[in-house]
Amino acid sequence: MYLALINFPLLAALVVWFMKPGIRRARVLPVVGTLHLALVILALSTTYRLRPDAWFRLDPLGGWILLTVSVLFVICAFYAPAYLALRPERDYAVFGVCMLGFLSMASLTAASRHPGVLWVGMEAMTLVTTPLIYYNHNKRSLEATWKFLMLGSVGLALALLGTFFIAYAADLGGLGEPLYFDRLIAHAHLLPANWLKAGFVLILVGYGTKMGLAPLHTWKPDAYGETPGIVGTILAGGVTSCAFLAMCRMYSVVSAAGEGPFARSLLIALGLLSMGWACVFMIRQTDLRRLLAYSSVEHVGILAFGVGIGGAATRFALYHVAANALVKIVLFLASGNIVRCYSSHGVQAISGAFRRAPVSAWLFLLGFIAITCSPPFAPFVAIFGISSAAIQGGHPAAGAAFLVLLALLFIAMGSVILPVLQGVPSRTRVRTPYKDTVGTTAPVAVALLLALVLGLWLPKPLDNLLTRAAMLVEGAR
Repeated sequence: MYLALINFPLLAALVVWFMKPGIRRARVLPVVGTLHLALVILALSTTYRLRPDAWFRLDPLGGWILLTVSVLFVICAFYAPAYLALRPERDYAVFGVCMLGFLSMASLTAASRHPGVLWVGMEAMTLVTTPLIYYNHNKRSLEATWKFLMLGSVGLALALLGTFFIAYAADLGGLGEPLYFDRLIAHAHLLPANWLKAGFVLILVGYGTKMGLAPLHTWKPDAYGETPGIVGTILAGGVTSCAFLAMCRMYSVVSAAGEGPFARSLLIALGLLSMGWACVFMIRQTDLRRLLAYSSVEHVGILAFGVGIGGAATRFALYHVAANALVKIVLFLASGNIVRCYSSHGVQAISGAFRRAPVSAWLFLLGFIAITCSPPFAPFVAIFGISSAAIQGGHPAAGAAFLVLLALLFIAMGSVILPVLQGVPSRTRVRTPYKDTVGTTAPVAVALLLALVLGLWLPKPLDNLLTRAAMLVEGAR
């Protein structure tokens, strides 16, 4: 079952590559995405007897992340044919292969039981998503591609070094291979604290670079600013979620070893720093997509802060992974439609989007309301839970700073987005033939609806899955 999750998208990518050129290549994506989601649900709902030497297992933590990524991929896949039909000059084969390659590597990362295999999955994910950033084939997208590749590779090199430190600590503690995560957690008390701490710092810096935690986020504004909205969605909701999973895997080992306070203090500091950094660069931002990049920096900071607070906040941080992914779909795809209307992502060139692309504009407005943690959408539930846990759990100063930053971020983001949506379109704007269609708006509306439903009701199976995932992050077996 677990190998099918990894190999099925790869086989589909091979089919896409050898298909005849045309839009039919894009239509493979929603079929594969839907079947993959069905496999994920089947894997989570079926109990398998795990062999002790199995290298892959979809535990509750990996299952929660992969379920989120798979839902995100399905929605993007249904958006892809309508989007690619507007870009007939581009190579559908490369796009389809890279998208399916991302889904496969996300499955590998989520199901991996070994830190080395997890690292391989993250590195392969970096390589397979790199061509997507260069999709527009211009100088700025080339620069963004190199930043993404080089900075991501440096970060992953540090993560690999940190993994070696953890492995050496395990060797000193008398553990032999294979160093499965469950074995590391079970024997974490035997691992030397100094090597464990040093390894976690390197891993936090390494995977934090892939997440986009400040000040390790420098690839994000360029990468998000120069890619199509659908690729930005994959980066913001998919790649960052997998990097967060990788960081949580290592945090669980450190927490089980009794060094949780050390790790949590780092996560709280980086979380608040990321939120503050995002706030500064959102103010008077002149590029719509770069604004969304800094929104992503903010929300990975929220994830780090939640895990750093610990306890109930960890559960709400994992909940926010799904909430953030769903709303990021809305923001990136709706903004992509708006940018296409005006042939520019500079905010000076965009005004009166309510008149030019009313459906996308309303979806974008509702996405803004949701991502700034307004009720009744899912991000509000996550933020309320994290802030309550911080204030009631012995971190009143950090909780107060968290709430203040959220208020400032709402003001900073709103001051840029509202003028884009309101007013009258400028007479000097570039006129394009694009108009909202069912294909480019219905998937966005579905994502918004899911964010709303998740904010009002969490089904019991998902609630149980989320609770067990949070326990694993905290170092439980």
